[in-house]
Amino acid sequence: MQGGPVRSISTGLSQKGVRDHNERLLLSLLQRHGPMPGSDLARLAALSPPTVSSILRRLEAEGILERGDPVRGRVGKPSIPMRLSSDGVFSFGLKIGRRSADLVLIDFNGTLRKEWQLTYQVPVVADILTFLEDGVRSIVEDMEPALALRICGLGIAAPFEMWNWPDRSADFAAAAAAWSDLDIKAEAEVRTGLPVFLLNDATAACHAEQTYGRGKEFQDYAYFFIGAFIGGGVVLNNSVFEGRQGNAGALGSLRSIGPHGESMQLVDMASIHQLELRLHEVDLDPQQLWLDPESWYSLSRYVDPWLGQTAQELAKAALSTCSVIDFEAILIDGAFPASIRSDLVKRVRRYVMTQDARGLIKPRIESGSIGGKARAIGAATRPIGAQFMMQASLAMTI
Repeated sequence: MQGGPVRSISTGLSQKGVRDHNERLLLSLLQRHGPMPGSDLARLAALSPPTVSSILRRLEAEGILERGDPVRGRVGKPSIPMRLSSDGVFSFGLKIGRRSADLVLIDFNGTLRKEWQLTYQVPVVADILTFLEDGVRSIVEDMEPALALRICGLGIAAPFEMWNWPDRSADFAAAAAAWSDLDIKAEAEVRTGLPVFLLNDATAACHAEQTYGRGKEFQDYAYFFIGAFIGGGVVLNNSVFEGRQGNAGALGSLRSIGPHGESMQLVDMASIHQLELRLHEVDLDPQQLWLDPESWYSLSRYVDPWLGQTAQELAKAALSTCSVIDFEAILIDGAFPASIRSDLVKRVRRYVMTQDARGLIKPRIESGSIGGKARAIGAATRPIGAQFMMQASLAMTI
């Protein structure tokens, strides 16, 4: 039975209205570049110092910004850097995956404050909605009331058309069918009392990388996230490009060639699901990949061949994406240990060197930096971005 909504927090930041353009610009600059004094912000934003000073005072009074330690050593008064207040804004993120759901609470600086996880064999709608409702309620009730009022929303990261995942089991088909008729956004809003934002799971992971990870090092890149199924994202001019229907960067749908010469998609050739199938064939429990990181090393007999095939497929896919846009870099992350990610990236680099790249400028192949929680953290960035930051649609270079 569905319970009532979580203790009301809708009187908090989510109801303050749309921040004005200049506020969003200054907050975005601080998020991207870190703490800095008003004089530097005025220069970067091309705003007058009095305008910037007025905005900073207002945001500090609201508890959204705070002062850092004075910086001495220059002529005149010490400069006072301003920074995002960790307790100024909070946001929930929910990742719905094939094998697990993750609920996280992050603060304004992207620090993970709370997390809940639910594992399952198949994603049952009722179970995940109950997990969401119970998790949000428990986390909110655990917070100081004044801080709970600073929760600005919930982002949900889920694969588009979950019912079309390449899983042929009867149990999965029965569970997935229920998702096709579900308005997850509306249902989550009723159960949590929060503004809800929905986005593709791999796009969410890309948002996390761009906001809190190595993505800040590059202006344009393609991003691959390898979970149970591989997905991707596209960053142009320092902003995640989601496309007209939110499905840009659907890199898992890139064409590939199967073992018998048949036409397949990258998702069928370079996903953790392929490793799961192999473990199942030899009567080993695939669930250990998600529950025990050490299993990636104890199962090296099966992991190494999977890494080799995945690296080859990613090398071809990387060059294919660069035939459309000459990306500066390709970033690779996934739901596996950091050392596995590092090994995979090294292999992709080697395979890229051997590919026919006529007419292309080979990109840098680099590791992502967020890891398995990227999709949930990225989902949580959406409410913050929507209410406080410059949006990608404004296409500003900051």
